[in-house]
Amino acid sequence: MTESPQTVDMADGARHARREGPVLPGAVIGVLGGGQLGRMLALAGRAMGYRFAVLDPEPDCPCGQVADWQITAPYHDRDAADRLAERCDVITYEFENVDAGVAERLERRGRVPQGSRLLHTTQHRLREKRAVEAAGAPVAPYREVRSLSDLRAAVRDLGLPGVLKTVTGGYDGKGQRVIRAEEELAGALAALGGEGAELVYEQFVRFERELSVMAARSQDGQTVSFPPTENEHRDNILHLSIAPARISREMGERARRLAETVADALGVVGLIGVEMFQTADGGLYVNELAPRPHNSGHYTMDACNVSQFEQHVRAICGLPLVEPKLLTPAVMVNVLGEHVEPLLRFLARGGERELMKRGITPKVHLYGKREARPKRKMGHVTLLAEDVGAALDWVRTCGIWP
Repeated sequence: MTESPQTVDMADGARHARREGPVLPGAVIGVLGGGQLGRMLALAGRAMGYRFAVLDPEPDCPCGQVADWQITAPYHDRDAADRLAERCDVITYEFENVDAGVAERLERRGRVPQGSRLLHTTQHRLREKRAVEAAGAPVAPYREVRSLSDLRAAVRDLGLPGVLKTVTGGYDGKGQRVIRAEEELAGALAALGGEGAELVYEQFVRFERELSVMAARSQDGQTVSFPPTENEHRDNILHLSIAPARISREMGERARRLAETVADALGVVGLIGVEMFQTADGGLYVNELAPRPHNSGHYTMDACNVSQFEQHVRAICGLPLVEPKLLTPAVMVNVLGEHVEPLLRFLARGGERELMKRGITPKVHLYGKREARPKRKMGHVTLLAEDVGAALDWVRTCGIWP
């Protein structure tokens, strides 16, 4: 474990950790996880006057580059967690694959408004689905699977095609297999851990579009939500998000109410991303939850009166939430490792100027990751445009995202 102080004394942070009332600017926010979400959270919070400490196993992680202080240690390192608690007034997590036991330990020692219980629930797909159902929100039909016989029974009940998923650890398409024929059952089970592995089989929902809503809930129960986005995926990784989603006003309000209902039922403090399927007959099914800022909410940084990251800081620090408003339509497109060089060439030849002549304003966000591997999220570009169709046409023809 290494510690990297960066020109700021935070030794008195623990004095404030258990105080009641709001955590005011000048205080230290601790972040479990040093990825791009933590980076953008810290940038938003620093603009508000907060300081940041991060716990992450990677030196020079994206959040560590902009934080005041980093502890470089594994997420399960209890001693490292104690050191974080000593120096922070409030602690948050930026992704759900951190150690829930560490979050519980921090909760006992300091102020972790999101709480370890929500993390424990959303780290496990079966617990998450049951919690969503308990909130009165619909999910796709599913069955627990621990063996090939369980999987065969699930397919008999729910039919094909379907999706077999691990209950923990999967993201960006990892930990899941689409099954379209019975002869694929054994191979899919083996690929995801084999007999005894804890899995879930989900009925494939024939959806018209994928939506997501970022909802925020404060410590005193104030709940607000951002406009729904319409999402497109490639290889199970989010490719782009369109805001506002191309749906009716009534459908948009239903999606927002559904997300806020889930946030209230789970006692969320901070942000929760609620991913949904909209079916052709007007149904809405909750697919997954993300108890923190989410990729599909990045458009809020440039297109709304408050970003998802500022809203999260406000929620965990006990400040009033801002009622979100979309100021301009936008298309957010992810920059993966294979897109970095084409994007840089576009910038080098003055491509932004040409885009702006067409009424599209690009906002480029790169995350400071050192290695641009294929399929790795390296950044995103938000295109502000009154005509989202023109922005989508450009994304699909510019050569950066073939």
